[in-house]
Amino acid sequence: MLKGTSLNRIYREIPMAETMTTKTTIAGPLDPSVSARILDEGYGPGAWHGPDLRAALTDITPERAFWRPGLGRHNVAEIALHHAWCVRSAISQLSGASGEPFPFEGADWFDVANESRISWTDIATLVETQHGQLATTLADIASGRLRSPMSEADRFDLVLGVTCHAVYHAGQVQLIKVLAAAQ
Repeated sequence: MLKGTSLNRIYREIPMAETMTTKTTIAGPLDPSVSARILDEGYGPGAWHGPDLRAALTDITPERAFWRPGLGRHNVAEIALHHAWCVRSAISQLSGASGEPFPFEGADWFDVANESRISWTDIATLVETQHGQLATTLADIASGRLRSPMSEADRFDLVLGVTCHAVYHAGQVQLIKVLAAAQ
């Protein structure tokens, strides 16, 4: 890493679609239900692998949301905000529009030690809203109501990336729950 350069600055300057190392080749038109199903696996009505991010966040209390597993470690509230920001970024890439401003200045990770800046309920609602907007954006692209500047393969890779991101953070949330219960 370059001396004096933060990862947040690096990732903020490079769209997520450009940082992915795996690219998918799609032989023909992709059934729109595939993208919707992939999104559901990471943040949906339930996944075969265990709690998806929605399920992982469901039973989080405000006290647990802001509890840190250790000095310099992210809490559940920060993980959820980070994921919401990434989903918002994906929506912007898919639609080619900047979208509404995010509730916080900055990008990617946000320091929230307690509810003085934003409540846990508002954070959980933001995550839910961003995922709903992502599903709507994909449906609008599939129906022709919205034209995406991305190729179908790049859209697929981005949706797959958002889902993997959600599953990864669902695992972190589950681990934080176990660590907090052991305190």
